[in-house]
Amino acid sequence: MSGKVTELEALLVPVVEALGYSCWGIEYLSQGKHTLLRVYIDHPEGVSVEACAAVSRQASAVLDVEDPISGDYTLEVSSPGMDRPLFRLEQYAAYVGEQAKIRLRSPYEGRRNFQGVIRGVEGDEVVLQVDDHEYLLPVDWIDKGNIIPRF
Repeated sequence: MSGKVTELEALLVPVVEALGYSCWGIEYLSQGKHTLLRVYIDHPEGVSVEACAAVSRQASAVLDVEDPISGDYTLEVSSPGMDRPLFRLEQYAAYVGEQAKIRLRSPYEGRRNFQGVIRGVEGDEVVLQVDDHEYLLPVDWIDKGNIIPRF
């Protein structure tokens, strides 16, 4: 996790939790002159548009005061949705048996993209079964992981 995401989590997790939601994760995507800050919130009973708007208002106020992002940025507040992104080992562990797509920051055994079944977590690695092979993917190497929804 980058230092900027850690800094943003320290500011925003208390805001999200004070409103009665859990902070599922934060994406910080710097794209040239513009930056996207996406905050995923979750709740056992689901997340409404009104909930996202309330968290967005409070988060904006904190971000305006603390000013952790230089330049222009867009703040998005969203539920994780059915294809929920996975940020932490505990989240991978909670979805054992589910199909997932994982993209690594750099190639491992000649590839960066993996799609398979989450078999578990061992230490700081995600165990992903792809066809007949199990991969142990260090969580620090994962650029992006998502659950593949079942319909």
